Amino acid sequence: MDRQIKGPKQGIILISEPSLQDYYFKQSVVLLAEHSKEGTFGVIINKPIEMRLPEIFDDLSEFDFKVYLGGPVKTDSVFFIHTLDDINGSLKIMKGLYWGGDIATIKSCIRKGLIGENQIRFFVGYSGWNPAQLEREISENSWVLSHTTAREVIDSKPELLWSNYLKHMGQDYAIWANYPPDLTLN
Repeated sequence: MDRQIKGPKQGIILISEPSLQDYYFKQSVVLLAEHSKEGTFGVIINKPIEMRLPEIFDDLSEFDFKVYLGGPVKTDSVFFIHTLDDINGSLKIMKGLYWGGDIATIKSCIRKGLIGENQIRFFVGYSGWNPAQLEREISENSWVLSHTTAREVIDSKPELLWSNYLKHMGQDYAIWANYPPDLTLN
């Protein structure tokens, strides 16, 4: 399957090229939740942070879910993606994957055991681009675009995502998977 695609759109991933050394985006995989003429937003899906869910929501103290760094925008806010199709206010990203929705319903479902950590991910901050900004970054070879699935996004080991996606894109990209995080140490 040819995973690489040419232009950004909702539901695809951006894989940072090894030369991208930005603090947030170095060896990152970004899921695009929305792409339109008004701009683009999504979340970095492969960067868990030291924070856990009870540190964000004290009423969920017994649920030790991981929290991820979503990006450099609104890092004082929490965002989430999930696999539940019946949460009011959710935005469908792709088949089987949704952005946001009613947080009271989400919390209630977590407490009742109706949502497990393999069905939801929480993010501090998000990644955003102004109109045409992402297209410019793609033309500057900062990102490779690829298809993904809800399962790959939610149910994968985050520390392996960047290299695994590159390996699945073919021989030309597989070599990147072995690049060290700091290219000056190579």
